[in-house]
This record gives sequence, structure tokens and C-alpha cells, in this order.
Amino acid sequence: MRTKTLKKNKVHVVTLGCSKNLYDSEVLMGQLRANRFEVVHETDSLDASIVIVNTCGFIEAAKKESIDMILRFAQAKKKGLIERLIVVGCLSERYKDELAREIGEIDSIFGTHDLPRLLKVLGADYRRELVGERLLTTPRHFAYFKISEGCDRPCSFCAIPLMRGRHVSTPIEDLVAQAKRLAEAGTRELLIIAQDATSYGLDLYGKRRLADLLKSLSDVPGLGWIRLHYAFPAGFPSDVLDVMRERPNICKYLDMPLQHISNKILASMRRGTTRAKTEELIEKIRQKVPGVALRTTLIAGYPGETREEHEEMLEWVKKTRFERLGVFSYSHEENTGAFALKDDVPAKEKRRRAEAVMRLQSGISLEINEALVGKTLRILVDRKERGFFVGRTEHDSPEVDNEVFVPASAGALSVGDFALVKISAASEYDLTAEPV
Repeated sequence: MRTKTLKKNKVHVVTLGCSKNLYDSEVLMGQLRANRFEVVHETDSLDASIVIVNTCGFIEAAKKESIDMILRFAQAKKKGLIERLIVVGCLSERYKDELAREIGEIDSIFGTHDLPRLLKVLGADYRRELVGERLLTTPRHFAYFKISEGCDRPCSFCAIPLMRGRHVSTPIEDLVAQAKRLAEAGTRELLIIAQDATSYGLDLYGKRRLADLLKSLSDVPGLGWIRLHYAFPAGFPSDVLDVMRERPNICKYLDMPLQHISNKILASMRRGTTRAKTEELIEKIRQKVPGVALRTTLIAGYPGETREEHEEMLEWVKKTRFERLGVFSYSHEENTGAFALKDDVPAKEKRRRAEAVMRLQSGISLEINEALVGKTLRILVDRKERGFFVGRTEHDSPEVDNEVFVPASAGALSVGDFALVKISAASEYDLTAEPV
């Protein structure tokens, strides 16, 4: 048995899923550290007595990944490699009883709003004075920044309201205080995240106040970039576009998952919009914010999607030329509105349709990138690896978007700093550059 060699007050946190989950893990680790626990995140270390798995339950693939990770540590517990296994997050919010019944090695299960109870189980106190503080897992120069929790939208395919609850905004003054602490510690880029950023402020102030929040954040000294993720198209506040155009540290970048363009599919998805309204919004965004990069996410193989509707989506993607785009195969999720529909697109056909969208987008992305060759761009340098400095433009978010590779031999750059570079070559999703 290995248990006698384990550090009793050491906790290993493992995060699965999206950046919002990562933010939650960072808050958890900040609280644990304040309670004098030693905390590590996604490490190969084998001396932590406690493992906390922060799970994702969004789609089938994510659920499987979470269960596989839990089973991995369940086996480790059987072998005496850890003493306690705790499961938290979205999967456990949806399937607490099933997890407890099927995996006996789990010691405690918590949902998405159970941080105080989790800490109590570990013999720690919930430190209210630390609200907003956390232990960053990202490089110090950028940080995910959650402005609200939950979602009130009725989208038929989405289980997020089941796992995260109703929409709850964090007050502007609290967010500004958090941003100031991050900036003072060296953060140069805030990545605004929420289940629904468009609805920010409705519950607190009776109106959408995302634009006011962005203005307040842009005034925080030291923040070079503020990037907006996860906006919802229906009800999108146009004053956000004015702020984006006028404030130089608000990135000309907007992540707005649109999911589909067929009117029939949009209605079935309960998206509250139409093709005409969607196209009108895209045109408005591009007119008000010249040079903006639009990122969207689409779903392939939604119930009832015909080949003609798939072709309609392809033609629309070809016409619209999104700067950044991702696609999911539809996942049939129980207790969602769409679960009552027949999941009639075979899995193989879903993958084929998703791949067709990405092949089209790959060509569009290559053309957009090739047009940048010879231009001078400002990048934020994320890391140095294998003889290159690797950075991003204001049109690129970490993990999901393009990267810029600058040969280290071409000149000295500094990780975490902004730099001007001249683009020398382009591929579908990467750029090569030289320092200016």
C-alpha cells in the first residue's frame, strides 16, 4: 500500500470541459490554498492524498471523458495511490445518484454550486473575503474571467441550465475589483466568459449592461486586451459594438455561437431568431466594428436536419466567411427539449457533415491568413517552445484559434509581453512571423 507515503494536506485537482470549469477549479484551489492545503493541478505527482475531479457533462463525448477520468482515480484509490476521491462539477450535478451507485470508490460528490460544502468536508473554511480570488492555471499574462453563472435560455439541445441553474450576474463593482487584482499581478488579457454574456446585468439591473461592464474593465490600468466570449445572438446589445470600436483594449473579436442557419432547425432549437435576423446581426457587427473577427460554433446532425438543410448551412458558411469557426456533432441529451425528438441522423453521417463544414472553413481560414502575409500585427507572446516564440493576435483566443510562430533566432521576445511582428508565411490555422 502507498497511503502512508501520501501528503495528507495535498490536493490534486483535475479539470475537464470548458474554460468556465477551469475558472471554477481556480477558485476552488484559491480557497484550498488559503486554508493551508498544498494544491496541484493536472500533475503527474503521486503524493497527493486527495484527488478532486471537476467534471463536464455537456455532451456524450465529454461525459465519457469525465467518467473515464473518475474510473482512473477509482483504480488508483484501490491500489492505495490516493486516499480520497471527490467528484464535482457538471456531470455530478446531473448524475449524482448514478455516480454514487456505480462507482463506490467515490468518497464525496458535489454539484456546481457546492463549494462551501466541499470545503467543509475537507475540514476547510469558506473564505468569503477571497471571493473572486483564485489560483491561476493559465500563464500569468492571461486569465479567464467569469462575469455570470447559469443560463435562462430555452435552447432545446443544451443541458447547461440543468447543470448550472438560472442566470446570475456578478455586480460590476465586484468584477472591476477582481480585474484590478489580476492586472496588478501581471495579467494583460481578460477572457470574458459566461454561459450567456449577452444577458449580463438583466437580473441585477433590469437591463443588459454588458457594454457598461466592458467600459469599466477597459479603464483598469494594465489590461492590454479584453476579449468577449459566448454572446447569444437573440437580444445582443448593440451598444457593446460601440465600446468595441471605441476602446483600443477591447479586442475586435466576438465569440457568438450561432448553431445553425436553417429557419426550421433554428425554430426547433428554440434559438429565438431566424436566418434573416442572424444575417442582419452579422452585417451590423461587421459594419459597426471594421476588422472584427467573428468566431462561431455550429451543430451538425441535429434531429430532423435534412441533407438540404446541411447544404444550406454549407452555402451560408461559404458566403459569410467567418474568421473563426468550430462545429460539434449533435449529442442527444436526456431531459433537454430535443430529447423528445427522434435522433434520426446516424452518427457516421453527423461526423461526415461536421467534417464537411470544417473542410470548407479550412479553405476560408487559409485565404484569410494568406491575406495577412506582409502585414505588421501586434501579438501577445504566450510561450516559447522548440525554438519558437508562440503568440496570438487580437483575433485569436487561447486553445481554439490561430497561433503566430516567431523563430527565436530572429530576435528576443518576452513571454507575457506584447510585440509587433511582420507576417512572413501562412497556413490554415497558423502564421509565421519575424519581429519588427
